Amino acid sequence: MAHFFVAGNEKSVSTRLKQLEQLLEPVITALDCQLWGLEILGGGHHLTLRIYIEKSGGVALDDCERVSRQVSAVLDVEDPISGEYTLEVSSPGMARPLYRLAQYAEYIGEDISLRLKTPYEGRRKFNGQLRGVEGDEVILQVGDHEYLFPVESIEKANIVPNFGNEKREADG
Repeated sequence: MAHFFVAGNEKSVSTRLKQLEQLLEPVITALDCQLWGLEILGGGHHLTLRIYIEKSGGVALDDCERVSRQVSAVLDVEDPISGEYTLEVSSPGMARPLYRLAQYAEYIGEDISLRLKTPYEGRRKFNGQLRGVEGDEVILQVGDHEYLFPVESIEKANIVPNFGNEKREADG
């Protein structure tokens, strides 16, 4: 299940994202790409549907263009989003968002930043090292504390790129 930030009713957005995933995943797979995640951003009269794709060997601009054209055609025919919206297709990038437990498991040992849907111990934002996945919970090490967050309680999570940290640690 994708986790996202969007204004509005969470259940209806969650249901909409699941339906969009079911509709678009086969289209994206047929183009030799993997659906990494979906986000619906904005509200009111104009939404943005952001689709992240992954591909072995990396995602090129041509991949984004091909997926955008095919997905746009499917969305025009199926019309799952009422009103105006903007379609964006991109690679998840180095600060990639995490949506599924399998994605968290793939990045154990990495630093992540996450925001909870509701405060825990008076705060919603946590930065730390991803220590593991246990059941449907994400294990995050923040300083001397280890937290277990149910994945459904996470509003948004991203990898924190470590630009040059390895070199500084080696030099120190």
